[in-house]
Amino acid sequence: MEFIKRMREELGRLNGRIPWHVLGLPGRFLHRHLPRGLFIRSAMIIIIPMLLLQIVIAFVFMERHWQLVTRRLSEAMTRDIAAIIDLVESFPGDGDDDEITRIARSRMDLIVSIEKGDELPPPRPKPFFSILDGILADQINRQIRRPFWIDTVGDSNLVEIRIKLEDRVLRVLARRSQAYASNTHIFLIWMAGSSFVLILIAILFLRGQIRPILALARAAESFGKGQKLTEPYRPRGADEVRKAGRAFMLMRERIERQMEQRTAMLAGVSHDLRTILTRFRLQLALAGDLPELAGMEQDVNDMQSMLEGYMAFARNEAEEDVGSLNLHTLLDKLKADCALVDLPLEWQLTGDETIAVRPSAFTRLMNNIISNSQRYADFIRIDAVHSARWLTVTIDDDGPGIPEESREDVFKPFFRLDEARNLDTSGTGLGLAIARDIVRSHGGDITLATSPMGGLRTVVRLPA
Repeated sequence: MEFIKRMREELGRLNGRIPWHVLGLPGRFLHRHLPRGLFIRSAMIIIIPMLLLQIVIAFVFMERHWQLVTRRLSEAMTRDIAAIIDLVESFPGDGDDDEITRIARSRMDLIVSIEKGDELPPPRPKPFFSILDGILADQINRQIRRPFWIDTVGDSNLVEIRIKLEDRVLRVLARRSQAYASNTHIFLIWMAGSSFVLILIAILFLRGQIRPILALARAAESFGKGQKLTEPYRPRGADEVRKAGRAFMLMRERIERQMEQRTAMLAGVSHDLRTILTRFRLQLALAGDLPELAGMEQDVNDMQSMLEGYMAFARNEAEEDVGSLNLHTLLDKLKADCALVDLPLEWQLTGDETIAVRPSAFTRLMNNIISNSQRYADFIRIDAVHSARWLTVTIDDDGPGIPEESREDVFKPFFRLDEARNLDTSGTGLGLAIARDIVRSHGGDITLATSPMGGLRTVVRLPA
């Protein structure tokens, strides 16, 4: 007890220094190689324990029951053969052999013949796996203790045993079932068949339980992308799945209500501000072209631009339905727009040209990114890769770029970099904020990095 106590104290002292992450290698291996689908994992949770249980039962059954029954049957048949040998040696006359053969056939169900000679056939090759061969040979050695030859190989229903006597050979033919539990395979067949039926029923029930979870996942994914479901989502399945479904529906309703309230509020504010701006414009027009009013007129124009930009940011094309957009056509249009301002733009598209997005919103997303590059860069390159699961658009330019510490701030509404960047005063600081809002409404994301061309790299990635 004292030794165990010291070991516990030592392990407690070393607990902080033991590299326990090494013990997690099997867990990481299983996590990396096991299927990740809920249906497959749930099926494995049911099937693997059932298979292990069957293997254990079959092993115990074959190790104990099968061998025990075979040993007892072989022991009884060997005892009958020993009794026949005693009769042959007690009554050595030729006339008694027929009587012994009759008794063996009628009383012991054995076919017996006594042949002259003292040689046994050469030994036959031992089978790779045979319970009967080993057990029967062991019983003959224990009870009879004479030279013998047995033949248990093959699909025959008979087992042949030859035992050497003093000057003769006793030949015995017995049914295999007399020495061997030959119907044991029926148990294994019933066990495997019943397990197959139970697994099939379990898989059918699992499919019924997984289907509501998949429906909830599709509804959440479609809502995250701003898409409308082809059929309304209704909570189904187990109580926990229904509870999660109802929580999702309540969350979706709250978000949609909040978006509607925000849009309605901003629409009202926009109406009121536009009325005031219209009065300002009218008063400026009545005042005439006075030099001292030029600054005020520019302020009114800036306020109008900021108001339109903020309304677009708040609205974000929320009511647009998902449709098909041809990426080839969009990239050609962006190239033509840059050509109007003498800015070279090259692009390359890999994969399918058509993608399912909100066309106007995605077009505006690309226009906002390209317009930012137009202000500061002399060359723009676009690489679009449309795979089976993702669309990745990489925009590189050779402009001054954005400092790493400010790359997250530029996505904030109305954020401007310092004046040393020579920003266009007509900008509202909402271009990248609108771009991120559009990308995330499609279920993707936008990131900034340093371009190999020396400027800014913008990566847009959204599910295809």
